[in-house]
Amino acid sequence: MTNNDIFRSLRFTFGLHDEQSIKVFKLGGLEVEQAQVRAWLAKEEDEDFEKMHDIKLATFLNGIIVKHRGRKKGAEMLPEKRLNNNLILRKLKIALELKDDDILALLESVDFRLSRHELSAFFRKPDHRHFRMCKDQVLRNFLRALSLQKK
Repeated sequence: MTNNDIFRSLRFTFGLHDEQSIKVFKLGGLEVEQAQVRAWLAKEEDEDFEKMHDIKLATFLNGIIVKHRGRKKGAEMLPEKRLNNNLILRKLKIALELKDDDILALLESVDFRLSRHELSAFFRKPDHRHFRMCKDQVLRNFLRALSLQKK
């Protein structure tokens, strides 16, 4: 999945229009204009399309965390320069205060089966011997389940 696809999916899931998306970016520590948001939402074949870089999506996800959980006291959340599906899943888990059982139930609601051990492997440190990369299929089904749950 591309960052633009993930951004579109999250906007739909949380029912965010342009102004609300701009506020979420601001909560994450980035000022963006409406034209920028629209460029990220445009289809790849549109001339206005702009690829969303990892740091921008990380900022948006940090804003989602602040919006749903409030600002954490202490050090400010800095956006990651490189994102992967594991980090995206972790940030959404934090933002929505999901437990492993909640994530497994969401995935099961869209007929996607995953064991507790497979899920916990996504949240391990990359140098841990049981760490596994979260594939696009898992993230896509998780986002789909979230959007169906929020309706």
